[in-house]
Amino acid sequence: MPDIGEKEKEDMKKKIEYSDAPKQVAESISLSERIDDFLPPPDRLIRKSEKVKITITLDSESIAFFKASAKKNNVKYQTMINEILSKYAERYSYTI
Repeated sequence: MPDIGEKEKEDMKKKIEYSDAPKQVAESISLSERIDDFLPPPDRLIRKSEKVKITITLDSESIAFFKASAKKNNVKYQTMINEILSKYAERYSYTI
């Protein structure tokens, strides 16, 4: 008898065809290129480094997301915002 999840693993190896989608969408999906997500999940947005105080205005939806995630992970939401900005700057610093 197969282990739990073994059948699902086999199913995941099958190539998915998007035949039910409109032709343009199916073609676009099949020609698309996967880009790996370079940003860490909210629970990994914690790090210590020298800080500089600034004043910044952000939209309320973003702040609500970071406050909720910070509360869940028992960290300050500003720390999480700092980490995401650091990751972004690190990722694109080669273009400057």
